[in-house]
Amino acid sequence: MFRSPGKRNLVLGLLLVMVVLAVYNPVSRNGFVGYDDEGYVTENPHVQAGLSWDTVSWAFTTREMANWHPLTWLSHALDCQLFRLNATGHHYTSLLLHAMNALLLFLILQWFTGYTARSLMVAALFALHPINVESVAWVAERKNVLCMLFFLLAVAGYGWYVRKPGIARYLVVAALFAAGLMAKPMVITFPLLLLLLDYWPLGRMRFADNEESHGQASPSGMPFAASTQPLSRLCLEKIPLLALSAGSAMVTMMAQSVGGAVVTTAEVSPLLRFENAIVCYVVYIQKMFWPSHLAPIYPFPRALPNWQVASSAILLIAATWAVLKYRESRYLLVGWFWFIGTMVPMIGLVQVGNQAMADRYAYLPLVGLFVMIVWAAGELASARHINAKYLATAGLVVLCGLSAVTRMQLPYWQDGLSLWTHTLAVSPHNFVAENNLAVTLIKQGRRDEAIPHFRTAAALEPGDPTSQLNLGIYAQEQGDFRQAAARYESVLQLTANTQLRASAYSNLGSVCFALRDYTRAQQNYESALKLNRVSPIVLRDMGLLAQKTGDWNHAIYYFARWVAVEPSDVGYLLLSHALDQGKRDREAKLSYQQALRFSTDINQAQKRASQLMAE
Repeated sequence: MFRSPGKRNLVLGLLLVMVVLAVYNPVSRNGFVGYDDEGYVTENPHVQAGLSWDTVSWAFTTREMANWHPLTWLSHALDCQLFRLNATGHHYTSLLLHAMNALLLFLILQWFTGYTARSLMVAALFALHPINVESVAWVAERKNVLCMLFFLLAVAGYGWYVRKPGIARYLVVAALFAAGLMAKPMVITFPLLLLLLDYWPLGRMRFADNEESHGQASPSGMPFAASTQPLSRLCLEKIPLLALSAGSAMVTMMAQSVGGAVVTTAEVSPLLRFENAIVCYVVYIQKMFWPSHLAPIYPFPRALPNWQVASSAILLIAATWAVLKYRESRYLLVGWFWFIGTMVPMIGLVQVGNQAMADRYAYLPLVGLFVMIVWAAGELASARHINAKYLATAGLVVLCGLSAVTRMQLPYWQDGLSLWTHTLAVSPHNFVAENNLAVTLIKQGRRDEAIPHFRTAAALEPGDPTSQLNLGIYAQEQGDFRQAAARYESVLQLTANTQLRASAYSNLGSVCFALRDYTRAQQNYESALKLNRVSPIVLRDMGLLAQKTGDWNHAIYYFARWVAVEPSDVGYLLLSHALDQGKRDREAKLSYQQALRFSTDINQAQKRASQLMAE
């Protein structure tokens, strides 16, 4: 079987997939962690509706979660149709996508270079490295593994195109690239990566019209490309793909700006962003070699020590100088600039969110470093005539160590409590983790334990709108409406994030309603609704406000929307009363019948409806 290259690659590929599934199998016992999972799955009615024309239309037009990634939405919708809210199914889909990515990476590298063992090692490092656990074990990060799938398919399509260039094959590459962008825009550097692949291992590039081809050949002695092209022509070849990248970048920036995810230069200076980018490049390399203290988020620093910025810059400059000096080993130059280039959209020069860096951002870029390390080790062993068995043994030891750490990481993503408790253990003074741990405790009914974490988050980062919002909710529940209103108004001053602003407007409206300031309540509720955030309480109170002014048509409208979102006996009773006052007797009777159908105690429901109308 192993005498046939095709069968050998198939067997090795299947073995790789089996190892990935075995190592990651504990993820099947994990649930949703409550960190963006609500917005993507558990509290998203569009996604939970499954695949339908309405869902497809919504997926291609929404900018929910401050992004435009329709294929990611449809992926989640398909999971909901198949598994409902059974987290096991959602996790296994992500795991299968990750295993497919590892398989594709192996097959593409082997096809492009002719090196089987090296290609398998790179794919195994990618598949088993603990830094990639976040992308696989976090349901909301489906976009990462899905985007990588289309990216690798596009690379494979490019190899097919290079074998026999033609419009049809080029359009296949463009379509797969577009699909990757519609899963997550992290692959906008794809056209530039293709130029790197043209340089090595495809050997298509020459820098002068009269220059002879000198692309590195595969072990069989046959170069991948049939002919070389001038650099200028290869650049022109990528222009349509660059147009797709530019379009995706504009759509993404619009979605993130509207969603309030883009941090302004007033909030974080360009100099600090640049310094953070330099340091984070080195930290990613460090975590590749020694994957410890991994966390879902690393908060953006207020300042960075000069020595850290300077030493990181020196290391990056030295590494760049080295790969240029030894550019005859083309894999070094390609691997290094793969890492540097693919990280650019996520390194924080345009700051999105409050993280300095994130493990998930390394999913694609670290492939370049893996290629550098594996190929350099192979070349060194060959030059020094080191037995391949020793090299294979060393590789297995490394993979076993990485697999063990990966297995250790998986339980941390079991639920929100495990995740944020671990995060605070490895990343103290993390206000985001404090906030999320508090939210998790509240969901478990442990409010008294949660409040100190909210206060700690607010103390660590006074300008954090999330902790202000949560402290406002706590004050409102304790009946301290004045403090609650002050917290909500602070949120509105601190953030442009539509989700946080909508929550602040909604809660501030509830506070004003409780204080019988109905004019301000209505103004705040209308502001929340303008942000396309439909809250049952907002719809209920808007209906009650319309009822107080005798505007029965609007009362009917809001009560009908309320019961559509959150059907209840009290809701149908209020709708029935509004319909009756609006002289729509038949619909009023139907609504009352619905109230009877939903109610276990209609008399108690009527008392509650009367209380609401009297407030």
